[in-house]
Amino acid sequence: MRHFLRHILLCVAVVLMAAGPVAAQNTKAQENRKAALEKEIAEIDRQLKATSSKTTSALTTLSLVRKKITDRKALVAESDQEIAAIEAEIRVRKAEVERIQGRLDTLSFYYGRLVRNAYKNRDSRIWYMYILSSRNLGQAWRRYSYLRDLSASMNVQARKIKETRAELEAEMEQLEQKQAEAREARARRQQEVNKLQKEESESQALVNKLNKDKKRYQNELAAKRKQVEALNREIERIIRAAMESKGTKKGGKKPGAPIDYKLGNEFSSNKGKLPWPAEGPVIDHYGQHYHPVFKNVKLPFNNGMTIGLTKGTAVKAVFNGTVKQIVVMPGYNQCVLVQHGNYFSFYCKLGSVSVKPGEKVKTGQVLGTVDTIAGETALHFQIWEGRNPQNPEIWLRP
Repeated sequence: MRHFLRHILLCVAVVLMAAGPVAAQNTKAQENRKAALEKEIAEIDRQLKATSSKTTSALTTLSLVRKKITDRKALVAESDQEIAAIEAEIRVRKAEVERIQGRLDTLSFYYGRLVRNAYKNRDSRIWYMYILSSRNLGQAWRRYSYLRDLSASMNVQARKIKETRAELEAEMEQLEQKQAEAREARARRQQEVNKLQKEESESQALVNKLNKDKKRYQNELAAKRKQVEALNREIERIIRAAMESKGTKKGGKKPGAPIDYKLGNEFSSNKGKLPWPAEGPVIDHYGQHYHPVFKNVKLPFNNGMTIGLTKGTAVKAVFNGTVKQIVVMPGYNQCVLVQHGNYFSFYCKLGSVSVKPGEKVKTGQVLGTVDTIAGETALHFQIWEGRNPQNPEIWLRP
């Protein structure tokens, strides 16, 4: 039975020792998540300040505000987890304080009894008579040992009380610190909730604004649809020409460069690991979507993604490749098209371009900078595998 209890205590000790690093890792991960959310919210705030108040940018503003609301809710959730973790630790600390206090009370009780007994028998003559009245030498020795141990026990008990009291004071200090952390965390959470409520009001105001200008917005949406279709046709034309180039003369035209399938395989093997062309919130995702306010209005199919940025942000190549072409399109300004074997990446809405057609580029090399177009400052980014558009978000690092 004693061996079994010893085994159980050893297991508990191992679990408690392992829990320390895990808790530290969880705290670090939580701090990283909060920092990332706060960074993205700050970036959105910068974009909102730079965004025009024109109706043409109302949808972009709404997307930014709603993205910020989503981030803010996630931040509140992180605060809730932080508060819950602190409160759990406070409960543990309180239990430890009660345990130490109970031990201190027990030690003090027995020490008091020892002191009272010593006080009653404080006359040394009584001690000597107690020893001398022994029936034999063995009993005298036992009585002497008892009196000697009584004095030693008092000293030991006094030391234990002092140590336990110091332990209790340290634990109480830790408890007070955790309680202060909990108060600060609750205050931060309340600030986030207040900001969230304000942002939700801003979102509703933008919805009201769009509802008032519905007819005007529908006209602008029709123009936008034509711009998207024109861009898609141009991209498809460039890709078709590139995929038909085999390095041989065809139809009397100059031979094109052969497709570097080895580079394409390298690009493909990095799916989910490509660096972002620029850091910012995604305000328009890949695929077919409906208008967030006019629920029956279908938006143009998005062959890529739109990343909200501030004016002048550098846009970088996501992989090694060759600049296939630079085109200027209505609504998209300058677009850089980079070929990676049988894969292609497209970077649109640039104000300036720092590369030229035929130039080989490296991963992370600056291609240009974004500009504000029709009240929106963002990068439109696409990835194609041959003639098939891909969802860029599943190719980029999480």
